[in-house]
Amino acid sequence: QVQMVESGGGLVQPGGSLRLSCEASGSARTVILMGWYRQAPGKPRQVVALISSAGDSTIADSVKGRFTISRDNAKNTAYLQMNNLKPEDTAVYYCYANKLGYDYWGQGTQVTVSS
Repeated sequence: QVQMVESGGGLVQPGGSLRLSCEASGSARTVILMGWYRQAPGKPRQVVALISSAGDSTIADSVKGRFTISRDNAKNTAYLQMNNLKPEDTAVYYCYANKLGYDYWGQGTQVTVSS
């Protein structure tokens, strides 16, 4: 089992920044893929960014150039740096991990971008 603990959401004005953290604990060794999804009200959950244990990453086109994903393998922690936030970035952000073909999810953290 892998437990995912998220932190860093909140309310921010347009153009502001937030940094989300996600720690994978428990049997977190060999967690190959970590990342973030988000879900806005009335919309399906969508991938935001993913990063492998080797550091290869993919970023959704909608946030490319504004969001950066990074990872500290020693701490089993992934980070999502979100800059120049827009109202359309408002959503619940879910941390995600895949280990040996199994998906694990965090509880979700609310990010609200509003003036």
